[in-house]
This record gives sequence, structure tokens and C-alpha cells, in this order.
Amino acid sequence: MPDANVERSAARDDDRGFMHRALALAQQAALQGEVPVGAVVVHQGRVVGKGWNHPIGGADATAHAEIHAIRAACRALGNYRLTQATLYVTLEPCAMCSGAIMHARIARVVFGAADPKTGACGSVVDLFAEARLNHHATVEGGLLAPESVALLREFFAGRRSRPEPMG
Repeated sequence: MPDANVERSAARDDDRGFMHRALALAQQAALQGEVPVGAVVVHQGRVVGKGWNHPIGGADATAHAEIHAIRAACRALGNYRLTQATLYVTLEPCAMCSGAIMHARIARVVFGAADPKTGACGSVVDLFAEARLNHHATVEGGLLAPESVALLREFFAGRRSRPEPMG
């Protein structure tokens, strides 16, 4: 009989590995001058979608990491329903992204840093706990949160240290 603790530990290692991939994508966003958020969608143990924030470069308010990862996963799987998928994202999803997660029927969301300003997985609101909504993903927060927070702090500290443009 398999040891449940060993299985949980292996699953946690997988979660950490996928979150590290999301962190690498967040770094890509930062290199492009975007808020460093990265996301991957995993289905049956493999990454089927990935994305990073680029609303500035894309001139698109919906260009969040989660949206890009979900769109890529839907294309890869040929289905808009991702019922057996897990989304790993470095920052707690906002209301827009949480809505997309619900519509895609993603089974599980794992995020790094909580977002006290726009987080829709418990920080500001908890859309996944709203009984009137028809899909409720399992949500786990805090995985590699220190790494996610450090990326965000470094990014915003760099922004604050630059002089404001004149005019």
C-alpha cells in the first residue's frame, strides 16, 4: 500500500517545479518592463499553456499571464474546457482572470503571492467560494510566495527609483 505522505510530498515537488516555471515566465515579463507575473497550465503532468503579463507592450488590458496561459492551453488541447488542468500563477488571480478560470473549468489554481489590492481568491474577494457561481476550482495560495513577492518588490523598487519623465 503506498504511503500517503510520500504521495503528497511528490505532488508538492511537482507543484514547486511548475511554480518555478511560472516564476521564470514572470522574469520574462519584468525584462519587458511589465509587472512580473507568470503562469502555466498543466494537464496530465505536462505544461500545455504558458504566459506572462504584457498589457503595456500589447496595448491590451486583458493581457494578463493567466489569460495567455489559458488561451494557449485551450488551443493545445483543442477544447475551451480545461477540466483536469491546474493553473500555476505567481500572483493571486484578479476578478477578470478568476472569471476566465471559471469559464475554462480549470480544476485547481495554485498561486504564489497574495494580492491585497485586486486578489479574487480570498485577499479582496473570493470568487471561488461564491455559491451563486457555477464553477469552484480548488485554490491553494502561498507556494513559493517569498520568491514571487521578491520579484514584484524588485520590479516596483526599480520603477520608483527612476526619475519621472518631464512634461
